[in-house]
Amino acid sequence: MTNITPDRRVEHDWWAHPIPEGIEWGDGLYLETAQIFRMYRSRQPIGLTLGKHCSCYAGCSFSIGEKGSCRVGDFTMMNGVLVMAESRIEIGSYCMFSWNVGIADSDFHPIDPAQRQIDAMALAPFYENRPPRPAIGVAPVIIEDNVWVGMGAVILKGVTIGQNSIVAAGAIVTKSVPPNAVVAGNPAQVVKMLA
Repeated sequence: MTNITPDRRVEHDWWAHPIPEGIEWGDGLYLETAQIFRMYRSRQPIGLTLGKHCSCYAGCSFSIGEKGSCRVGDFTMMNGVLVMAESRIEIGSYCMFSWNVGIADSDFHPIDPAQRQIDAMALAPFYENRPPRPAIGVAPVIIEDNVWVGMGAVILKGVTIGQNSIVAAGAIVTKSVPPNAVVAGNPAQVVKMLA
């Protein structure tokens, strides 16, 4: 059972649009609104998979780029999470995400100042001589099973978070986290081992 109708709409949804094609889900999925997919642009055959009994509340946003994909495991709860995948984000089962968590597998803009100027011109909607966008760094994000991520945490490109770990509220995760660890701070550091 799920609260999604056969025509890919969320029951009693205020958002007028259905769930986009290229998104698949398991039994028991709960969505508050299909508005969480407003930034979904993946051209992959399946750009987003949501597992069985996964729950995604209204504050979530899946910003999946044309070449991007994301997979979320079973029984994972997401409350106000921003997922930004230009390449690949994988989230395990039994994970819990609090409000205003950000997960990004890309820098989204060049690091080099001269390349950033070109990127600004490339993104200007009404600039007549828009150049192509420069190359941008991407690296997959992997969040293993049973991870708890606190309010306002940010997980950046190339990071793996090991199973059973906790990311404290407000942590900025720039490096991989071992299993069974608690990380906190900016940049996040291991402050405790759970087992």
